[in-house]
Amino acid sequence: MQTRAACLLADQQDPLASFKDLFFLPPGVIYLDGNSLGVLPKSAQARSHDVIGQEWGQGLIRSWNDANWFDLPGRLGDRLAPLLGAAKGEVVITDTTSLNLFKALAAAIRIQQKALPQRRVIVSERDNFPTDLYMIQGMIDFLQQGYELRLIDEQTSLEQAVGEDVAVLLLSHVNYRTGYMHDMAATTALAHQQGVITVWDLAHSAGAVPVDLNGSHADFAVGCTYKYLNGGPGSPAFIWVSPRHQDQFWQPLSGWWGHQNPFAMATEYQPASGIRRFLCGTQAIVSMSLIECGLDIALQADMLAVREKSLALSDLFIRLVEERCADHPLTLVTPREHASRGSHVSYRHPYGFAIMQALIAKGVIGDYREPEVLRFGLTPLYLGYTDIWDAVDTLKDILDRKIWNTKTHHQRVVVT
Repeated sequence: MQTRAACLLADQQDPLASFKDLFFLPPGVIYLDGNSLGVLPKSAQARSHDVIGQEWGQGLIRSWNDANWFDLPGRLGDRLAPLLGAAKGEVVITDTTSLNLFKALAAAIRIQQKALPQRRVIVSERDNFPTDLYMIQGMIDFLQQGYELRLIDEQTSLEQAVGEDVAVLLLSHVNYRTGYMHDMAATTALAHQQGVITVWDLAHSAGAVPVDLNGSHADFAVGCTYKYLNGGPGSPAFIWVSPRHQDQFWQPLSGWWGHQNPFAMATEYQPASGIRRFLCGTQAIVSMSLIECGLDIALQADMLAVREKSLALSDLFIRLVEERCADHPLTLVTPREHASRGSHVSYRHPYGFAIMQALIAKGVIGDYREPEVLRFGLTPLYLGYTDIWDAVDTLKDILDRKIWNTKTHHQRVVVT
């Protein structure tokens, strides 16, 4: 697949090609940022009209019952569950990834305080997404019980970090910057051998790569719905809790939606049984309702076929950059091995930010992450092989002619 004609032929033979028709894509845009914000499902416009115009506009407060708004977090969680290797009653869609991390981390620590109270270390990666590290730091400060954060990095391996003093291991399944993917089953097994509870961040995994939480014997997992699941900007996140942990403790954000009988208006908190106790307050119904449109599409696709195409697209991207942009200081930071690669490809370049701005100006939309990283999300349901060829062709032109080297492209913006 070394020519554009070969890419066109591959698109014609692609069994997933028809899924692109289910999304709205602006003309003249090659969208390589679905790992930050997925595109708009066409069905979401009609669904938003129904939720706002009918359920809210006409039904008003009656829609909590008539449209079954009240059970939406669990119903959507049950729909998402197969994409996570989970079962019904194990997932709820609610709140943000950061808040759900806090809930999961608190529950894991409480379990360990009862079983192994001497353990006071939480392990994560130095290169983890910052909010994960911030929430751990906030938890340690909140507890004031001598907990500490230990980071895996070039000096400290996972095996070295996870010892008898560790309570919880919190990792991103797919690294947000590099696209490196952990072996969830092997890593969880390693943690469990040491008596450590695992919390997995699936923000760059759900809908992008096969996930098997139950098969991996994981403990807790969280993630967002606005990336590969195309739920819309800022759409509510999800939390999964293994059935063996669900009723051991309730999470610390014990709001009324997690009560066993919210409308009893009882003075004392009594947690609901099962996954519902991981809810907190009143849900964002309009935003949450649109998640189902993305889930409808994701559940129609064969996840193994999605993974196969994702790897083929990223292989093509890497090969074309090596062949066509070899004269430029682009350093691949994404693993070449399929087993260790998620669904995005990242390169370092000394002028990565300006180059990405030049690409966006040309209609090739990726994103930038410090330090110096150009990040390209490869979403198989609405990207084709010709898109990859044309994106690299644009990148080559920008690099060869130094189109990136203007004041405008160097000007920093708030969201990169």
